[in-house]
Amino acid sequence: MKSYIFKFFGLLIAIMYVIFALNINYSAVAQMPNNLSITLNDLGEMNDKNTFGSFVSANVAEDTYTVGKERKHNTYIQLKLFGIIPIRNVEATIYEEQKVYLGGIPLGFAINSKGLIVIGQKKENGKRNPFKSGDIITKIDDNVIEKPSDAIEYLSNLEVNTPITITVLRGGEEKYIVVIPNIDEESGEKKLGLWVRDDAQGIGTLTFVTKDGKFGALGHAICDYETGAEIPVKDGGIYICNIVGINKAQKGKAGELRCLFSLSKTPYGEVDINTKSGVFGSTENKDGLVDKNLSAEIGSRMIVKLGKAKLVSSVSGIRQEYDIEIIKTKYQPSQSDKSFVFRVIDKNLISLTGGIVQGMSGSPIIQNGKLIGAVTHVFINDATKGYGIYVDWMMQEIR
Repeated sequence: MKSYIFKFFGLLIAIMYVIFALNINYSAVAQMPNNLSITLNDLGEMNDKNTFGSFVSANVAEDTYTVGKERKHNTYIQLKLFGIIPIRNVEATIYEEQKVYLGGIPLGFAINSKGLIVIGQKKENGKRNPFKSGDIITKIDDNVIEKPSDAIEYLSNLEVNTPITITVLRGGEEKYIVVIPNIDEESGEKKLGLWVRDDAQGIGTLTFVTKDGKFGALGHAICDYETGAEIPVKDGGIYICNIVGINKAQKGKAGELRCLFSLSKTPYGEVDINTKSGVFGSTENKDGLVDKNLSAEIGSRMIVKLGKAKLVSSVSGIRQEYDIEIIKTKYQPSQSDKSFVFRVIDKNLISLTGGIVQGMSGSPIIQNGKLIGAVTHVFINDATKGYGIYVDWMMQEIR
């Protein structure tokens, strides 16, 4: 008799295990980021689609606590089993639904750097120069350096053999280099033995413009073309580009949009920041940048799914939607410009460009009518495949 009871309970436990396994998405629960920005509509959509399984729901909760005499609120998303048993809390920022105008057109970017970009150096008297290509000089001693003439003027007023401390950005971190300027044998001027520049230009695609004129583009940083250094922005502008040709992508070789823009024209907007999530700024002139009939709501990364989506681009000369397929996603708890992988399946786009080409970075990606990301990188060995960045990371730079 006891053996039958044990078998019965064993069978019951096995059945319960199968039921739970089929109705709880353990992987989705575990991979939830520790903090999240999301709208209430997106949260409702996640529940409707049983993102965490049919037994688990996600709801907004709030704690109130006191720090000194100040009362503060902590908002989080609470995952509950059967809507009753809490199984995980995730810090959250709940933001209102927001519609933006979709981009899709190529832009020219002209940026003046906040500092001097080291692009080359020479040995003085056989000594190794402590600077590296890509270093960005921001200060000499306590003096801010914004252009080459600032450095030249400061060095000219130094006494011979005076050591100076130079602040550089290297890989996003500040470094301090102590050197004694060299004396040029011909001119007698004090020099650092460096070749530098203080500006950068690039081509990319506009992703969106908000109703109040803030824009996001590119989906990744503009970097110096020789050194790969990410450019800190002093100021800059965006310009409408004319596509004069397309070098189609081939296996093992990236294609590119051939575009022209003129710095003699008035810029369409100002560049404020250049980040790992893209280039951001503001514009007072949306005409020519966006089609005011083409807008979409912002979609959280939590609602991005495998399957069909659309890429918006004007590589054909007019703004069009092209079919793509999202083939890999992850919740991505930390910022990255490689958030998901997609494949171009639109024959017209493949015929025109071969897939994704340089200059298309920033092209908006929409799924189920919402802007969920932008193109950032192409697979060199297969130009029909590329990476996209979640629009979450881009919106964080302008909210």
